Amino acid sequence: MANSKTFQITEQNINQRLDMYIASLDLDLSRSMAQKMIENGQVLVNDKVSKTSYKTKLGDIIQITIEEPKEVGLKAQDIPLDIIYEDDDIIVINKPKGMVVHPGSGNPDGTLVNAVLNHCKGSLSGIGGEIRPGIVHRLDKDTSGLIIIAKNDKAHINLSKQIQERKVKKIYTALVRGVIPEDTATINMPIGRSKTDRKKMAVRKDGKEAITHIKVIKRYDKYTLISVKIDTGRTHQIRVHMAEIGYPVVGDEVYSNGKNEFDVHGQMLHSTSLDFVHPITGKPMHFEAPLPEYFEEVLDKLEGEV
Repeated sequence: MANSKTFQITEQNINQRLDMYIASLDLDLSRSMAQKMIENGQVLVNDKVSKTSYKTKLGDIIQITIEEPKEVGLKAQDIPLDIIYEDDDIIVINKPKGMVVHPGSGNPDGTLVNAVLNHCKGSLSGIGGEIRPGIVHRLDKDTSGLIIIAKNDKAHINLSKQIQERKVKKIYTALVRGVIPEDTATINMPIGRSKTDRKKMAVRKDGKEAITHIKVIKRYDKYTLISVKIDTGRTHQIRVHMAEIGYPVVGDEVYSNGKNEFDVHGQMLHSTSLDFVHPITGKPMHFEAPLPEYFEEVLDKLEGEV
């Protein structure tokens, strides 16, 4: 089923980008959702398909067709979750290393999404014509730590906007190979899809802006423990940036050779803390997740060498 709504452009709304105008309406649609709907032909301007960049004109008739959420072929699975916080609108989960966030090629089930579907019993955000189980942001399979799940559309849209406006503060802890001499540093290098391997990301002049701030926590003989804050959330951002400057994340099998004396598989990267504003109550929220046991064991070995 679909629900169609019609709006007319007045003097207050002229010369606005079409996607921004739609996002400003009381329809619980984010700008990215509006862009997708325009691309899918769900938005007509004067009975014609338009572009996201179209600038509204006085008297334009905008017709928006909103698809009703529909079930997708995802199965709920009884997989244990380390829930840090939960209320009627959000869940904050400490994701273990090795768990994929959402189903995809090679990972049809056993993911965080399958686990969340089971835990929430259908009470999740349904946006863009299909049930999206609240995944507001993502973590790589072998990156552990904090991730936010939205339980309804209003929460999902608000959190997505906070991330887009860089109001969500994400702090990671990583162990990297090599000794970083600077106490603090900022890496500002654009990231895009690799031209030689489509499964990888790379620093590219024509890529999207990517800013990573690092702070040294402790130096060891051949390694450095760092705290990482990201202003942008590009795919594999921390891993790409650290490898690019010559200090790859220990265990990273994609952007390093993955070999290490600790026999760790997958990057030693953990989402340690999250700060954001509750999407419904407006209350400031702060959460922390301790380092995984294997991570602590590696640090204990390094401490023994100091």
